[in-house]
Amino acid sequence: MKEKFYITTAIAYASRKPHFGNTYEVIMTDAIARYKRERGFDVFFCTGTDEHGQKIENLANEAGITPQKYVDGVAGEIKGIWDKMNSSYDYFIRTTDDYHEKAVAKIFKRFYESGDIYKGHYEGWYCTPCESFFTQTQVPDGKCPDCGREVQQAKEEAYFFKMTKYVDRLMKHIDENPEFIQPESRKKEMVNNFLKAGLQDLCVSRTSFKWGIPVDFDDKHVVYVWLDALTNYITALGYDPDKSYEEQSEHFKKYWPCDVHIIGKDILRFHTIYWPIFLMALGLPLPKRVFGHPWFNFGMDKMSKSKGNVIYADGLAEHFGVDGVRYYALAEMPYNSDGSITYESVINRYNTDLVNNLGNLVKRTLDMDKKYFDKVIPAPTAPEALDDELKAACVEAYNSVIANMDEFRIADALEAIFTMLRRANKYIDETTPWSLAKDESCKERLGTVLYNLMETIRWGAALLAPFIPETSAEILDELGGAVGGYDSIGSADKFGMMKAGESVKDSKVLFARIDEAKKLAEFEELRKAQIAAAQAAEKAQEKPEPCDPVGIEHFMALELRSAKVISCEKVPKAKKLLCLQLDLGYEKRQVVSGIAQFYSPEELIGKKVVVVANLKPAKLCGIESQGMILASGEEKVRVVFLSEDTPLGERIR
Repeated sequence: MKEKFYITTAIAYASRKPHFGNTYEVIMTDAIARYKRERGFDVFFCTGTDEHGQKIENLANEAGITPQKYVDGVAGEIKGIWDKMNSSYDYFIRTTDDYHEKAVAKIFKRFYESGDIYKGHYEGWYCTPCESFFTQTQVPDGKCPDCGREVQQAKEEAYFFKMTKYVDRLMKHIDENPEFIQPESRKKEMVNNFLKAGLQDLCVSRTSFKWGIPVDFDDKHVVYVWLDALTNYITALGYDPDKSYEEQSEHFKKYWPCDVHIIGKDILRFHTIYWPIFLMALGLPLPKRVFGHPWFNFGMDKMSKSKGNVIYADGLAEHFGVDGVRYYALAEMPYNSDGSITYESVINRYNTDLVNNLGNLVKRTLDMDKKYFDKVIPAPTAPEALDDELKAACVEAYNSVIANMDEFRIADALEAIFTMLRRANKYIDETTPWSLAKDESCKERLGTVLYNLMETIRWGAALLAPFIPETSAEILDELGGAVGGYDSIGSADKFGMMKAGESVKDSKVLFARIDEAKKLAEFEELRKAQIAAAQAAEKAQEKPEPCDPVGIEHFMALELRSAKVISCEKVPKAKKLLCLQLDLGYEKRQVVSGIAQFYSPEELIGKKVVVVANLKPAKLCGIESQGMILASGEEKVRVVFLSEDTPLGERIR
């Protein structure tokens, strides 16, 4: 029977489209899941979306739609990006799924009935974007310690979970299970900053908003979003709160406890303190490991739309392909410190590693085999010293990948593979197959060299399968029937398994070289567009300077009437002006309007508009204007159009 392996991402918060740093997590988790499958494990890979909370309710209100409609859109976008990145998840959970909401309500009630939850009042600091509570000592500068945004004072009736009841038990678990929190630096942070500093009871309900799972015995309250979200790891397996662990389904007992939660370092507190305590209260085993990965910054800065440095994985894939994005994300992120992404570094990684070290190696090797052996794989003869060195590099790569992937050191595993590929390229320079081909007496040696190269390529393709799966599959396909069943990591531990006498296929360009200057110019235009969009959005959100208030008598003094545009033409020598002939039903009027930059005459003819009918006539560029049509905006003007069934000349109030 296969050994099970349950792995999860943190479920993505369905507030906005996830940027490259957010998407890294699912790419990383997918690489681990694929690796474990290659190693023969029965893998269950779970991801999904976190869809409740005050922030989402606020965003939905701003958008003028229901919270459910809002999260449906964002969750669909997140799932689409996860799919585009070729993530092989087994289950995608949404916290608005009916079964999850019912389970959470039961869990909350169970906590209350067992005495783990009590009612009180919360007064303190709250960060809406993070949905997190903080004490005064945790926010001395009034800023959220997680995201850096301003926190607000909150005071409301709430239920509290007795965290203090379980602190000693959690500390004992951490001491007895040194791998529970990784990397080691993260463990020290949690223990020293939170547990030893004194853990307070946790507020686990809210009454100041409604978008959450209702507390079924006190419907003024909704369940705190983190209690709701964390339980996804067990509800996704079908957890039934009415049953003990022994009574759960076979599916649940097969995969729980989780082997590893892959999460961002910023939410480690929730996963290594709150989540274990909730599980203790439910009588369930704790996860075996929680791994807090670093962040991706843009250069040295955090990603920010206002700086024009937010990068999205799906957008990046339009330039570098999905495997290009996956490779950069996995190769560039250190084990314990934050990673960096810049367009220059992406292009450099792509051209150096994928184009040169991998793509060119595969293409020129297959091209030489086609040229010298008509695409047939030659049989190797007695090895020479250089051959043994190449084989040793392959064995070293295999051993390094296994050791590093078991510890989630993904960048180190990839570096080991590319060290092997660089050694293969050097082997070509050392053996000079083109020179051997000129001497018929060197035919066997040439065959041995090409066999060793193709066998190394097989190793590389098998080892790369968890990281860049599409490219791995393409390389193995080009090697043809010679690969046999030796196409997985498990088969990359023995050199010489390629079948001589079999034919390979024609080579393809796996990765096309990027023109750095040209591509950077494209990205600069994207950056400018991103900044402009951010500035426009910020301006739109600013509260305008109010006009002086007027009485109803002043407003009623304006005579606003409906009218139809019966003809329209540009005003000669005036780029901004259009001359409109309007039909008000009871009379016709001529109005001059400065909208020529935004509308052509053809777009306006036949439309019904609002005209200020009692405005004193004025002359614009020598043409008399008898009123004004209503429009909004300054940089972009939008005429107010009326519906087709509006009667002409009707008073508008």
